[in-house]
Amino acid sequence: MAKLRYSLVAAVTAAGLALTACSSEESSSTADSAASDSTSTVTIEDNFGTQEVALPIERVAATDNRSFQILADWGIDLVAAPNTLVPSTVTEYKDNPDIVDLGSHNEPDLEALTAAEPDLVVNGQRFSQYYEDISTLNPDAAIVELEPRDGEPLDDELKRQVTELGILFEKEAEAEAIIEDFDAAVARAQAAYDPEQTVMAVNVSGGEIGYIAPSVGRTFGPIFDMLDLTPALEVDGASDDHQGDDISVEAIASANPDWMLVLDRDAGISSLREADEFQPAAGVLEGADALDNVTAVVDGQIVYAPEDTYLNESILTYTEILNEMADAFEAAQQ
Repeated sequence: MAKLRYSLVAAVTAAGLALTACSSEESSSTADSAASDSTSTVTIEDNFGTQEVALPIERVAATDNRSFQILADWGIDLVAAPNTLVPSTVTEYKDNPDIVDLGSHNEPDLEALTAAEPDLVVNGQRFSQYYEDISTLNPDAAIVELEPRDGEPLDDELKRQVTELGILFEKEAEAEAIIEDFDAAVARAQAAYDPEQTVMAVNVSGGEIGYIAPSVGRTFGPIFDMLDLTPALEVDGASDDHQGDDISVEAIASANPDWMLVLDRDAGISSLREADEFQPAAGVLEGADALDNVTAVVDGQIVYAPEDTYLNESILTYTEILNEMADAFEAAQQ
């Protein structure tokens, strides 16, 4: 009888050990699955190839002007950004005390970026020159750069950027909607523009008027290609200088454009816009007597880029510009 009791106890004990082992294996399997889920990755293609970014993304830093408005609209919190380069219109990030200030592209504080401990840095535009330094100082962070590449059509590059950001932040539907709005704005402006009318783009800064060349000039240059605009003037050796190329008001008057596209550089920079000597672009053009008889001025066919354009050159900015141009072209046809 005692032997039977001992046999039953042994059997029960063995069964218990077996169940414990199974339970431990299941728990281990569940833990491994959870760990796998928590360390999954998302793959995007940026300017440096295929990037594997670990999920979840919890600490995002951004230096790219073209990305600020997009990320803010998507509700992405930042741990670090160059405050002087954040457009005043992006109120979620501008002067935000919870965001570490990285200085300007002229005097960047890359050590502050490292101290912010980002797991992702969206780099670009004015900070592109520091890509290698940022990568070296943040070896555990993913560095993603989607700055428009030289030699590629800007419209395609803007759409590529927002598409890849959409994948990265799981905002594919929002990215697609942005692209649809952009394409619609391009189509509107193309349909409303009369190619027999000539166009000139200028940049106003420090009270001076600079020439923005078709194709290569700042902001408006690529729009000549997008819409196949007819230039009122073409200058040899034109550049993408941030203040435009030198041009006299007499040269503008002689070219006599039917339309003028205007970028107010100083209006986009808080320190310049708030200075006592700030001269709005409209005032500079209206005060130039030599332009009084220019068709664009006489007919009021001047399109001003949004004030924050100089620092906010995202696909959203271009959509706004193109819609404003379409509005003006359509109004001129009525």
